[in-house]
Amino acid sequence: SQSVQRELLKKTSQKNDFKENIHSNGSCQQLPQTIIIGVRKGGTRALLEMLSLHPDIAAAESEVHFFDWEDHYRNGLQWYISQMPFSYPHQITVEKTPAYFTSPKVPERVYNMNQSMRLLLILRDPSERVLSDYTQVFYNHMQKHKPYPSIEQFLVKNGELNVDYKAINRSLYYIHMQNWLKYFPLDHIHIVDGDRLIKDPFPEIEKVERFLKLSPQINASNFYFNKTKGFYCLRDSGRERCLHESKGRAHPQVDTRLLEKLQEYFHEPNKKFFELVGRTFDWH
Repeated sequence: SQSVQRELLKKTSQKNDFKENIHSNGSCQQLPQTIIIGVRKGGTRALLEMLSLHPDIAAAESEVHFFDWEDHYRNGLQWYISQMPFSYPHQITVEKTPAYFTSPKVPERVYNMNQSMRLLLILRDPSERVLSDYTQVFYNHMQKHKPYPSIEQFLVKNGELNVDYKAINRSLYYIHMQNWLKYFPLDHIHIVDGDRLIKDPFPEIEKVERFLKLSPQINASNFYFNKTKGFYCLRDSGRERCLHESKGRAHPQVDTRLLEKLQEYFHEPNKKFFELVGRTFDWH
């Protein structure tokens, strides 16, 4: 795979001075073989942290935004590789950028890099995802001591549900999925149930291991429920760690009728998505 990567880089690198970054211990930086493409506020960070429990996974620390940010994409594949962790030949390199799923240009760009890429997509109830989306932006403003409108001001326009609200568009999964399926067959995209991952992570991670053809190394004992935080944390070689405090924040209180309107709006799009992927999810 490294020789294939070398040839690919020679063909596609915008600069001819391609150099392999090889460490003295035999590890090197390489293109990812798996990408967590989204969805934003679906649980991508939790998925990456849980997957990192596996010894054969090498994960990029931060979101790379190579395929969706023009400034990054113009830097070429050599730059992309430089953002990856050092890994051994037997390891799978993974990066996650949740914005990839909803960015129209990304599927073709990923396909042009690697047609056999294995993709991970984590989804949760679309209405809940909208509330999470708002909550994240709201807290970001609060931390900077900047005012931010209430969620109702985004969800309602002229007395009706504001379907132009970006957070609602991001939850129309079937539209974005259609774009990915133009380039990748369904068996190259594994959908993780984000709601189940929160409630009972181990079975979901087992499915990811199988999809990536990894040996079963992650166990139920790697997860424990933290009553104070209200969600599962990780136990790795005796060391315990939880997700950042920004995860699992309480959603804003929303008027029941407005929430019902939101759930009603997603009924048809959800149905279309279930038909598209041949699978149903326990969403409102």
